[in-house]
Amino acid sequence: MGRLFGTDGARGVANTELTPELAMNIGRAAAMVLVSGENTHPKILIGKDTRLSSDMLEGALTAGLCSVGANVIKLGVVPTPAVAYLLGKYNADAGIMISASHNPFEFNGIKIFNKDGFKLPDELEERIESIVLDGSQPYPEYSKEKLGYVMLADKAADDYINHIIETVDFRLDGMNIALDCSNGSASRTAEKLFSALGARCHMLSDKPDGININDNCGSTHMDNIRSYVKKNGLDAGMAFDGDADRCLAVDENGNTVDGDFIIAMCARDLKSRGKLKNNAVVGTILTNMGFNIFCGKEGIDFISTKVGDRYVLESMRENGYNLGGEQSGHVIFLDYCTTGDGQLTAAQLLSMMNRRREKLSDMAKLMTRMPQVMINVTVDNDAKRLLDSDSEILNSIDSARRRLGDSGRILVRASGTEPLIRVMAEGSELNEIKEIAEAVAAVIENRLS
Repeated sequence: MGRLFGTDGARGVANTELTPELAMNIGRAAAMVLVSGENTHPKILIGKDTRLSSDMLEGALTAGLCSVGANVIKLGVVPTPAVAYLLGKYNADAGIMISASHNPFEFNGIKIFNKDGFKLPDELEERIESIVLDGSQPYPEYSKEKLGYVMLADKAADDYINHIIETVDFRLDGMNIALDCSNGSASRTAEKLFSALGARCHMLSDKPDGININDNCGSTHMDNIRSYVKKNGLDAGMAFDGDADRCLAVDENGNTVDGDFIIAMCARDLKSRGKLKNNAVVGTILTNMGFNIFCGKEGIDFISTKVGDRYVLESMRENGYNLGGEQSGHVIFLDYCTTGDGQLTAAQLLSMMNRRREKLSDMAKLMTRMPQVMINVTVDNDAKRLLDSDSEILNSIDSARRRLGDSGRILVRASGTEPLIRVMAEGSELNEIKEIAEAVAAVIENRLS
């Protein structure tokens, strides 16, 4: 992780950690790094989620970009993947999404995309950090006709919705579904999208007020949609996070279907139709061990990367794969989008269900999930850097690995988006892995909290 950028952009508490001044300078530096010197008026897209602070940061970014000659096109409230897609459609030079994804409303973030719709590699983020934090390059001083201007793209959401519709080869007619928009970006698009595809939509958490984003709703709080789907006898439910780049599903019995299961179902279906490129799927080190077993049975190669959809995407691009993602619900269909897209994922999954005439619960039987326990330990960002050097913590992790042997595993890592250290244990016996994870978490809390 860098000094400003984590695994999913720059993020922090709005107006205290992520201030308007910092946002303005990130905008300036991003324009300097991403655009060639010959292009004196680059076109930069800005999208945002529904947080109260998003308007403030949009204004600061816009000011910074215009001050160095960039022209800004405001997309309004849209999902993160809409920014990535619209870069090509609008022939823009870069894109910025203002969002802290699944985090509470008081947080916000800045995600930057290059002109091809891909998140920035580490080296470009480091150059932006160097300009903002170290003053490695002075900001250009423009005036008069050299300043940038601002435009509004009032059809941005509709253009994105039409793109998703074009990716679906079998409509959703006759399906009854619930959509939990997490009071975030999907509130702008989900009902219109899935209704246009033919589904009868039951909307949950689709009335954002600036502070209720991710508040006991969406893909990180599944209880509401689980009970709603089961109580109302629906075919399925789809839950998105604040910026709608994640999707988790609920089957007709109210059971959660996570990203590993969704990817497994899509991989099997794509392979059966000769559309799984290079016969491989990309996941991360947190992908459930049951997914590895599924891939072995299906004759599909499984590629594992570091945690973060950016690393999944890097592997996909380098090796010509078209499907990958994370257990958290970041799923990448590279044939259609350059980043994780929750609504695209939901549309593909529901279309598959309707085409195959199968219940989601039956489709999910293709994989057996190994017991997995995740414990989050709250630490400040400076303390996170001590994780790999504290001898007591390292000894506790080694002890856990010896105890698990070949029957399980333990992973300890600093979150790239939150002030947390995550302890994950996986194995055949739930009680044992819970005890192991709690013991390691206790040592971390004692040493670093």
